[in-house]
Amino acid sequence: MKRIVRTDHAPAPIGPYNQAIIANNTLYASGQIALNPATGDLVTGDIESETRQVMENIKAILEAAGLTFEHVVKVSVFVKDMHNFGRINGVYAEYFNDDTAPARELVEVANLPKFVNIEISVTAVLS
Repeated sequence: MKRIVRTDHAPAPIGPYNQAIIANNTLYASGQIALNPATGDLVTGDIESETRQVMENIKAILEAAGLTFEHVVKVSVFVKDMHNFGRINGVYAEYFNDDTAPARELVEVANLPKFVNIEISVTAVLS
């Protein structure tokens, strides 16, 4: 069986998918972009602001499932510009402890939904 995870504190899906699914003691979160869930507006301005909004959206999904960033075992980061790697890492490090940080890839892509600069998805294991 699978359990759907939904929260009003993260952007609502804009297609036939859910914010996250829990199956076999594992949470699979859909990719998050820098949408403010309260207004529906994109957070723009700089890559740090976008990354922080994405991470806050992920945090809300994790909390809705009763989890924290410490439960995350894998992160997939998709960016439009690899030159932002260091700036993204600066914000990313605010959410993960260096000693227990999850596995991760960061991949440059041609485009992302709504032409944002970053999208992140996570996989977390329930305790």
